[in-house]
Amino acid sequence: MKKIITTEKQPIKLWLDDIESGAFEQARNLANLPFIFQHVAVMPDAHLGYGMPIGGVMASAEMVVPNAVGVDIGCGMCAVRTSLITISTDQLKGVLAEIRRTVPLGFNHHKKKQDPRLMPKPEVPLDELTIVSREYQAALTQLGTLGGGNHFIEIQKGDDGRIWLMVHSGSRNIGFKVANYYNHLAMELNRQWGSNIPTSWQLAFLPITSEIGQTYLREMRYCVEFALANRKMMMERVKEALLAVVQPVTFEPMINIAHNYAAMEFHFDRHVLVHRKGATSARAGEIGIIPGSQGSPSYIVRGRGNPESFESCAHGAGRKMGRKQAQRQLDLAREKKRLDDQGIIHAVRSARDLDEAPGSYKDIDEVIDNQLDLVEVLVALRPLAVIKG
Repeated sequence: MKKIITTEKQPIKLWLDDIESGAFEQARNLANLPFIFQHVAVMPDAHLGYGMPIGGVMASAEMVVPNAVGVDIGCGMCAVRTSLITISTDQLKGVLAEIRRTVPLGFNHHKKKQDPRLMPKPEVPLDELTIVSREYQAALTQLGTLGGGNHFIEIQKGDDGRIWLMVHSGSRNIGFKVANYYNHLAMELNRQWGSNIPTSWQLAFLPITSEIGQTYLREMRYCVEFALANRKMMMERVKEALLAVVQPVTFEPMINIAHNYAAMEFHFDRHVLVHRKGATSARAGEIGIIPGSQGSPSYIVRGRGNPESFESCAHGAGRKMGRKQAQRQLDLAREKKRLDDQGIIHAVRSARDLDEAPGSYKDIDEVIDNQLDLVEVLVALRPLAVIKG
């Protein structure tokens, strides 16, 4: 931990020295919520989000805040260690071509609905999940699709000598619809209840014990499971693509970690709902993934179970500039050369791709160094080839 701010209703514990002003203001708002529990934890990759900074962790025994989970519910990482110790550039290009053939990218969906047996099983009858039931049929065409933004598929070389596969994606449109519906519903209910929390904070809440709060939590958990099912299907396609080009290959069990969700946990002698928005669980011994940019390493880590962060850690490098800012300010030739010089088959082709260029992200090694009290590094993974949404 770098510092503790004690000027607000509850402390703010920071694992970084240089938090941007907007993200810090959001952390202050969280610390002044009447239902905040213990303190607010801000991870070293923190940056401005909607309502709550991305890279923020908060807990409450009373309320759930949809914007403290975010719009891409269940977004997260999965990684698989392979038996390969080397792969050629031509083989990498062949694998990428096969992935592009079988995994829809960006706004694209499958033309046909996928097998419903691969969808998560709901906790209650499907028709009791207002938004999930409405979006279910569309979600069948989105299962096994990457999406856009910072979502990616990477082939990497670990410092353990092995080739690794990694996928970063979320719950696609179904998670977005659930998040927006319940956030707007919470805003309207907060207005009716005469809440004194400023609407400008974008932190509308629902009581955990209320029927609507419970329904949101069930729909949120479904989206977390859908995001996992989505990553699993893509990982299977990536493994098949590798096998189509290189044989023999064996695969170890998949590591999975989500970074946008809320879950009931036991902290500081109390059961509370921990909200992680751009932060991952890092319980003692838990294996996690902290990705860099497409031009920097990613890390497989083991959690230390630090109670001060609610047993959490960073979810990635974190942005140091917004998407539009990156497209305006970064130099395309310089960013491409930075990747080309490392021999990475990358996804920076034009100025519009600069929002995902390495220069738009924080230094992942500094992010890791700032949280060595939260995680232990197990494997460093250097990118070889990247597909972006």
